Amino acid sequence: MWRIPSIASILLLAACTAVGPDYAAPETAMPAAFTAELDRGLVAGPTDLAAWWQGLGDPALDRLVAKALAANLDLRAALARIDEARARRGAAKAELGPAVATSLQASRTDTASSAAGDSHRESYSAGVDASWEVDLFGGQRRALEAAGADLAATEADFHGAQVSLAAQVAGTYLDLRTAEARLELVRRSVDTREQTLELTGWREQAGLATSLDTAQARSSLEQTRASIPPLELAAATARHRLAILAGRTPGELDELLAAGSGIPQVPDRIAVGIPADTLTDRPDLRAAERDLAAATARVGQAEAQRYPSLRLSASIGVDALDPSGLLDRDSLVSSLLGGLTAPIFQSGRIRRSIEVQQALERQAESRYRSAILTALGEVEDALAGLRRNQERLDGLSRALDAAREATSLAENRYSAGLIDLLVLLDTQRTLLSLEEQEASARGDLAGSLIQLYRALGGGWTNETGVPPTSRSASSVNEPGASDHGRT
Repeated sequence: MWRIPSIASILLLAACTAVGPDYAAPETAMPAAFTAELDRGLVAGPTDLAAWWQGLGDPALDRLVAKALAANLDLRAALARIDEARARRGAAKAELGPAVATSLQASRTDTASSAAGDSHRESYSAGVDASWEVDLFGGQRRALEAAGADLAATEADFHGAQVSLAAQVAGTYLDLRTAEARLELVRRSVDTREQTLELTGWREQAGLATSLDTAQARSSLEQTRASIPPLELAAATARHRLAILAGRTPGELDELLAAGSGIPQVPDRIAVGIPADTLTDRPDLRAAERDLAAATARVGQAEAQRYPSLRLSASIGVDALDPSGLLDRDSLVSSLLGGLTAPIFQSGRIRRSIEVQQALERQAESRYRSAILTALGEVEDALAGLRRNQERLDGLSRALDAAREATSLAENRYSAGLIDLLVLLDTQRTLLSLEEQEASARGDLAGSLIQLYRALGGGWTNETGVPPTSRSASSVNEPGASDHGRT
């Protein structure tokens, strides 16, 4: 009799074992600080990334991002993928439990006999069947662990989509405001050149200018006018794109976009944090790490195929020759069955399956480490871009001040007849070119800030109704806790 409890103890001990490697996040060496020189308002202090666009001080942009995060169709698709991953995790968890089914059967068998004539036999049965595959060596638990990691990765992908969407909206809004600013400059330049053409016409009538001067003034005017349609197209395209990003049809947000306040200004102080922050703030790194956890769990799931599997089944019911007999106690039947199956020869299938999963695990680890390096590089690029674009803007601002002074002097001297028309037109062209470059530089500077916040992982939040997943996919008993939510 001692053998039964001994066998039970062995099975219980095996059921507490999960073969395969236990996941541990890879150690990553992170620099203590970014290499980019931090000055001109850049500091290494803590960052507030959840709603970074609010630091640009543009209410229209704030409303646009809020609308996009609430109604963007790509985000809704990402939410549906979370539902799919959660359902897959539920299905994996269900594999750990028993299955119970009920059955009801009636049959009639007719036979033909030359001695006794035709005869028939009826039988009726009803019962409940239960089966359970005991997870002796943790294959199903590893599958659940992998499904939990997949769910966490899918949620991180959703947060990554939030980061990307916020940056897209801000970048497209910046394109719109930059195009509008350049459009205003060109239209103002058209007014100036119309005045120049009118003045040249008067000078021609007075004999102080030639018809060539008038033709040159008109050519300059029409050339400037011709630059208006491309800018109008750029502005219209940006408006349409913003509406689509917000889940609306083109034109629905035109009233909101009409309330803008020009190209957003970069704040005087920008906190960039430290490199280690990217590991916790960037959803794509979280997703890559969870993909690695899932791949590690699937190695154990594959290794479990090497070991025996135990299946228990039981049934209880009634079996009678007529329906009234179903209620008879003597019709009661029951069975209990246990089956142990172990692989002996599989022609290398199990070993190859394990090797496949191990290769996938190595790929996932390489992708994770590569994602970290890419993230650090993107932050460094954005910091460098922010600094260089600020320097470019400073230089253009100085050049623009000089061009405005030169244009004012040229206009006065031309009116007094001290210089010819070509000198005036040249100073006007230089002024317009510098004004447009300065507007574009302001847009580029704000764009560098957007890229910096995107590289830092800013723009995601758990306020969209995505419930948190497990703190670690290896914890099967606590599937509801999460440590990556942020509000």
